[in-house]
Amino acid sequence: MATARISSTKIGDLERRIGHSFNSYERLLRALTHSSATARTDTASNYQRLEFLGDRVLGLCVAELLFETFPTSPEGELAVRSSALVSGRTCAEIADEIGLPEFIHAGTDVKHLSSKKMRSVRADVLEALIAAIYLDAGLEAARKFVARYWQKRLHRAGAGTPDSKTALQEWTHANFEATPVYSVAKRSGPDHEPVFTVEVSFKGGTGEQGVGRSKRAAEQQAAKRVLVREGVWESDEGGAS
Repeated sequence: MATARISSTKIGDLERRIGHSFNSYERLLRALTHSSATARTDTASNYQRLEFLGDRVLGLCVAELLFETFPTSPEGELAVRSSALVSGRTCAEIADEIGLPEFIHAGTDVKHLSSKKMRSVRADVLEALIAAIYLDAGLEAARKFVARYWQKRLHRAGAGTPDSKTALQEWTHANFEATPVYSVAKRSGPDHEPVFTVEVSFKGGTGEQGVGRSKRAAEQQAAKRVLVREGVWESDEGGAS
C-alpha cells in the first residue's frame, strides 16, 4: 500500500488500468486517501464523501446494466443480482483486480488491520474512485468504467448470491404465481453423516432434485438447478451438476 502521495508516473499507470484519463487529479488523489493518512479532521481531505457519492453512482450504473441485460427479469431477481454486484465483497474483488491497494495513501495503522477490514477499505476506495470519475467527466465516463469491470460479472450464478431458494421463489412468483415446495425424496448414509436428496416442485413448471449433507444444502442445489436450467442463472465453476 502506498505510504506517500502517488507520483505522476503511478497516476498514469492507474489511468491505463481503469481506462480513464483525468482532467484534474485533485479528486482522484482524495479518492485514494484514507483518513489515517492526513492530520486534517475534515472529510474533504479523504475519500469518505466521495465514497458516499460513488456508492450511488455505482448503484445506478449497475441497475442500468441489469435492466438492459435481463429485459424479461422481474424486479425481485434484478434486486437480488444488484445487491450482490454492489456488495463490499464484489467491490473489493474488483479493487484487487485493478491493483488499487498499491495506490492507496494510508497511515501505518491501516496496514495492520485484519483482512476483513482491509476488504472494506478497498471497497470504499473503489466507490470513491467511481465518484472521482463521475465528477471529472460525467455519468457516461462512470458508466464505461463500471461496464469495464462489472459486465463480465452480471451472469454469475445469481450474481454471486448463495441464496438460490430466495431467487427461485421470486422467479416462480413472477412467472407462475406459485411458491416452490420442497420434499425429501431420499435419505442415505449413517445417522452421523446423512445425505439428503430433496425435490423442489412448483405449479406450472418442472422441478429438480438436489443432493446435500443437510436438507437446506440439498434444497439450495435443487433450486439452483431450476434457475440454471431455465436460464435465470448461468452455471458457475462449481455449477449445477
